[in-house]
Amino acid sequence: MQKFMNRLAHVMAMLGGTVLTGLILLVCLSIVGRTAASVLHLSAVQSVFGGAAAWLLDHGVGPVTGDFELVEAGMAFTVFAFLPICQISSSHATVDIVTNFFSPTLQRFLRAAAEVLFAVVICVIAWKLWDGLQDKIKRGDTSFLLQFPIWWAFAASFGAAVVAVLVSIYVSLVRVAELVSGRMILLDGPEAEH
Repeated sequence: MQKFMNRLAHVMAMLGGTVLTGLILLVCLSIVGRTAASVLHLSAVQSVFGGAAAWLLDHGVGPVTGDFELVEAGMAFTVFAFLPICQISSSHATVDIVTNFFSPTLQRFLRAAAEVLFAVVICVIAWKLWDGLQDKIKRGDTSFLLQFPIWWAFAASFGAAVVAVLVSIYVSLVRVAELVSGRMILLDGPEAEH
């Protein structure tokens, strides 16, 4: 089961990384286009390259239309896509200045309690994403500029959230088993298998 969950978390991280890379390229292209359009609108450029500048502007040199809509939709998916790998490798940010002085049993208890709480929160988030997805499908909401159905972004985020739910439930069960058995089952941090 651990190999399957690790593989699932890695696949989601790769998908999230691919989408994030695409979003970065999209934003860069949009910035370059916006800057080029600003330069082409300058009166000095218009006077020297009037016809060429007008031709470039007429043929689409400028920011990517709907770039913010695509970034918003893509980032929602990306956040949920990275949650499983953070969960399975215990890579979430923690502040353990005080807990380092606790006994190993108390540390295992706190870790198990945090993992169970995290699993519950992710389940609630996924549930609310499902509700939002159903609402967006029913209403037929679309984005403002590109007019793509909003439910597409909700569906992608929900799919990634379901994987996050599966991994977080698995990790919480493992942490409870570690608490009961007193032994480490799932390695984390630098020892975790990546």
